[in-house]
Amino acid sequence: MEARPKKLLDQVREVIRLKHYSYRTEETYVHWIRRLMD
Repeated sequence: MEARPKKLLDQVREVIRLKHYSYRTEETYVHWIRRLMD
């Protein structure tokens, strides 16, 4: 069984967590990425 590539927002969240950014920063980044993708 092949592993699926991670979705963009999952990758962003992973990097933000590795850098120990705050939860609010994570939510803000994800919000802006979603807005830019629309």
